[in-house]
Amino acid sequence: MAKISLGKRPKSFKRVIKVPMVEGGFAAVEVAFIYRTRTEFGQFVDGVMKAAQVVPASASDDDVEFSLRDALERTRDTNADYILQIVEGWDLDEPFSRAAVIQLCDELPGAAQAIISEYRAAITEGRLGN
Repeated sequence: MAKISLGKRPKSFKRVIKVPMVEGGFAAVEVAFIYRTRTEFGQFVDGVMKAAQVVPASASDDDVEFSLRDALERTRDTNADYILQIVEGWDLDEPFSRAAVIQLCDELPGAAQAIISEYRAAITEGRLGN
């Protein structure tokens, strides 16, 4: 068993994420997460939430007209931006980049939630592996 040594925090840590596939079943991707303490994670999430508070410029139809396509695109991009702030790399054949993360979030919608959930659990609960 490893000995606890306070003050020697890792730069990152790896997890294998089980990604739900659209056709059923799961696939795996190993990601290297950026380490944050619980306090730092709370500060990070506070910043993300503050940035996400978007208010229409006015109540005109142009500013509040709903489009599912636009809403899903914004969600995809928001998830990708979040992932780019918590992950520093992965073991996929595609290089880790914003374009590749957006493509992952678009093609495999469950991947973003799986990655985000695993990070939150690892940082706030200290969960071991998968």
